[in-house]
Amino acid sequence: MRLRHPDGQTVHLAYGTNVHPAEDLPGILAQLDTYATPMRERLGTDVLGLGLWLGAAVAAELAADPSRRRRLRRELDARGLEVVTLNGFPYREFHAPVVKRAVYRPDWADPARLRYTLDLARILVDLLPDDAARGSISTLPLGWRDPWDGMQAARVHRALDALAQGLAALEVLSGRTVRVAFEPEPGCVIENTLQAAVHLSRADRQWLGVCVDLAHLACAWEDPVAAVQRLSRAGLPVVKIQVSAALEVADPDGSREVVERYAEPKFLHQTRTAGCAHSFDDLDEALEAGPDGPWRVHYHVPLHAAPEPPLRATTAVLRAGLGALVGGPIAACDHLEVETYTWNVLPPAQRPAGPRALAHGMAAELAYARDTLQDLGLKTLERTK
Repeated sequence: MRLRHPDGQTVHLAYGTNVHPAEDLPGILAQLDTYATPMRERLGTDVLGLGLWLGAAVAAELAADPSRRRRLRRELDARGLEVVTLNGFPYREFHAPVVKRAVYRPDWADPARLRYTLDLARILVDLLPDDAARGSISTLPLGWRDPWDGMQAARVHRALDALAQGLAALEVLSGRTVRVAFEPEPGCVIENTLQAAVHLSRADRQWLGVCVDLAHLACAWEDPVAAVQRLSRAGLPVVKIQVSAALEVADPDGSREVVERYAEPKFLHQTRTAGCAHSFDDLDEALEAGPDGPWRVHYHVPLHAAPEPPLRATTAVLRAGLGALVGGPIAACDHLEVETYTWNVLPPAQRPAGPRALAHGMAAELAYARDTLQDLGLKTLERTK
């Protein structure tokens, strides 16, 4: 889905496919028919953008075989789908029964992360629409914070230099530009925009920048305007925006029974009290400690549907963040991805009943994001049916 910013830029809006578990090409193509095509039809748009997630194994296969890449491009085109951004945060097995901290491995101190990301870049240059200005890949914020030492930091700096060199060489070979965006997340080496400015101070800004996840921004209790200004002062480009909302708990004691329904065993749900006065690596730890509220919980909730009362979603932060990033006279970023990967672990009352209901819910989220951008003055470009 494309929109035009008042400054003339084309802004791409996509839906992240890491909500789906397939990690081979046949499974990925089946997902397009099960979810992406019904979403496009429900939205009445000629072209639907996807923030494609490719696990490490299928990424290696596609990167090594141009014919497979051409096939994937043809399959996307035939369904009215386009890809300008890849989600390179999960490496593999993102839908294992228990993911938790495994999603942060391998980190950027491990050469496997560099290989995987460059594989994604090789794939993306062949998937990009001919008229797209550039491609983007979001990735983890270096790694989980513990353990982390000077030796790891040194390896990371070397890896980021090699990443920038690899992206530059790819542009020479292909004529297409791909940039990589590091996504601050609670509990990681880079948890907020201040830490991004510090840890990415040596990064080559032509190729490397930041992915602003608006749910993560809320959980870090960052003011969106101040956060965007901080990145600008540091000279760090916002390469990608994850349009997402976190869970907010105003009164943990009074709503404990409802909050407990969101404590589930698959994903990590980092929890922070106001101003990050208290920090917990998972929701069950916060429930056990019982600090006063309000809490914000790293639990991506559907954008268009309120959580179970009396809980709220951080959609106010989402709207303020989009306003700061793309609501001004010049858009600070042109790649946006709705990323609610937690649909299938929502409390049963909010969980979609089958693939059709999930496709409808994802389409409603994308419509919410589109409408929010239109409220900021952007105009849709595709012909609607």
